[in-house]
Amino acid sequence: MPLHIIRNDITKVQCDAIVNAANTTLLGGGGVDGMIHRAAGPELLKECRTLGGCQTGQAKITKGYKLPCKYVIHTPGPVWHGGNHNERKLLVSCYYNALLLAKEKCCKTVAFPLISSGVYRYPKEEALQVACETITRFLSEEAPDMIVYIVVFDKNSYLISEALYSDIRSFIDDKYVDDLHDDRTLFGNSRMVNGEPTSMALDRDTLFNFVPTFSESNDPSPKEGLSGRKKKTADKPFAPLSEEQEHQELSRLLVSMDESFSEMLLRKIDEKGMKDSECYKKANIDRKLFSKIRSDKLYKPSKNTALAFAIALELPLEETKDMLQKAGFALSHSNKSDIIIEYFIVREIYDIITINEALFSFDQKLLGA
Repeated sequence: MPLHIIRNDITKVQCDAIVNAANTTLLGGGGVDGMIHRAAGPELLKECRTLGGCQTGQAKITKGYKLPCKYVIHTPGPVWHGGNHNERKLLVSCYYNALLLAKEKCCKTVAFPLISSGVYRYPKEEALQVACETITRFLSEEAPDMIVYIVVFDKNSYLISEALYSDIRSFIDDKYVDDLHDDRTLFGNSRMVNGEPTSMALDRDTLFNFVPTFSESNDPSPKEGLSGRKKKTADKPFAPLSEEQEHQELSRLLVSMDESFSEMLLRKIDEKGMKDSECYKKANIDRKLFSKIRSDKLYKPSKNTALAFAIALELPLEETKDMLQKAGFALSHSNKSDIIIEYFIVREIYDIITINEALFSFDQKLLGA
């Protein structure tokens, strides 16, 4: 069910169908509409003249002509009049009806502009929310194997809210470590060497004689947002383990160390009571890729794929780090993408589309396939 956000000229995207944010005459206009007509050539306009126009929220389809696609799906978006004139309902209809046409034509890949967010003045943040929600729902319910791109021409045409952008920016400034040679990562005491975590020897003394201590912290908990309430302290060390408990704990750790990424992922899915399809859809991962991971015990995913599954499983930070370690990666405060993902995890925000919108706004690679 992958939904991708890319920066490109939509007339250059190679896919089965591109969507044109048309006007009701379907005879060309400004913005994306004009770009598509110019790139497709006069044959597109000639075919559009035979269609008799199109109502707002509906969709009609033509050939792609000189464009690198089979079809152009034309849908007139609503003009923004303050939000009280069925603008949202009409915009949802644009995306749904365009996707329905694409499905009828057996399209596997479809590219959308951000409909109505230009000269029709639909607020970009709200237009993006409608696009992501409608496309995600359609892919989940109607076309799980279809791949959809939201194509933006430049960064200024696609921005998350200023409040969220500023909050993430502050979080990055607080966490960012500009030291790529000796970065203590977010999991344990392992170090990064050339971008990879070093292995650590685990002996009995390390496992069982280490006594953790706790001190007050001003870091906000996920539920507290930015309020900064202090955490409770623990003045006493843990009680020592019995010999049997030590043996059980050591056995558990050794099993965990031998567990592959694929095995850990499948175990976590079972523990969460999820279906496989629910997990890979929430992770924005293609079904074929998930099948490869499931069938190959030793499959090594990319870092962003591993993180996507951690988000889909709604893992807390420590468990996310464990899952990454199984894939051979670590989170780092030298990596802005990692910090942004940490921002959402500690706030218990596990919507991958929202996370990808933020990553895109900060010029970082998106999660998922």
